[in-house]
Amino acid sequence: MIQENLYQPFDIEYRECEECPIDAHKHNFFELVYIVEGTGTQCVNKNQLPYAPGKLFLLMPQDCHSFEVKEPTRFFFIRFNDIYLKDQPKDWIQQLEFIFQNNNHMPGCILKNKNDKPLVKSLIEALIREEVNKQHYHKALSQQIVNTILMVVARNILYQLPEQPQIQSRNGASLNILHYIHENIYVPEKLRAEQIAAHFNISPTYLSEYFKRNNGDSLQQYITQYKLRLVETRLQYSSMRVGEIAYELGFTDESHLNRIFKKYKGVNPSAYRKEMQQVA
Repeated sequence: MIQENLYQPFDIEYRECEECPIDAHKHNFFELVYIVEGTGTQCVNKNQLPYAPGKLFLLMPQDCHSFEVKEPTRFFFIRFNDIYLKDQPKDWIQQLEFIFQNNNHMPGCILKNKNDKPLVKSLIEALIREEVNKQHYHKALSQQIVNTILMVVARNILYQLPEQPQIQSRNGASLNILHYIHENIYVPEKLRAEQIAAHFNISPTYLSEYFKRNNGDSLQQYITQYKLRLVETRLQYSSMRVGEIAYELGFTDESHLNRIFKKYKGVNPSAYRKEMQQVA
């Protein structure tokens, strides 16, 4: 099977295909495929997916995929790797966690929010114009447009997640504890049970009982498991050192992260990274 590589952090390609299929292949980067025109079938990890104009597909590293063109098709590809992501502002990257943490989303068009479809269409058209005309600053403008598309993708992945249990505050507002945890996962002091309870204006005892009843895990277990998923992402898709990951996610030190990771995953972070590299 063909293995494609990306030798730069970011790349876009506009391609027209009339009859010939695009054979099955894998790559070591992330790819967004937008269908500008035409119909056919895309196969992703043995899942047959019909495509049509306006469809946007998200492909993860090592996904096996191919296209069978039914009607002449114009594809627009956006490719990026971990180096591209690493160069972006930290707070922006943290907002994209949903892309990586939910990369096992059901295959198919990523755009589930119908209001985002015309937005993405206009952004892709702008990218095509920049690629064709190549006026001053076209690369910088293209990168900003791509970043906007990635944020729309992240929003649509969030939109597809199952509804999480919610609680009622004293004023009747529906509040989501899991959203609070995800939003503050990089701020350890905000993840203490007392702080969360105070934020939702409920007692710590009720918070613990409610969370366990609706999520199966205790509050601390859930926070730990979510952090470990973020650790896995960094081990797979970045070159961050284990100590840097530990610091970013609020572990006491590298040995603390090693101990917790091995307890839940059976291997230490370095061994896990090595295993993932061998699989790739």
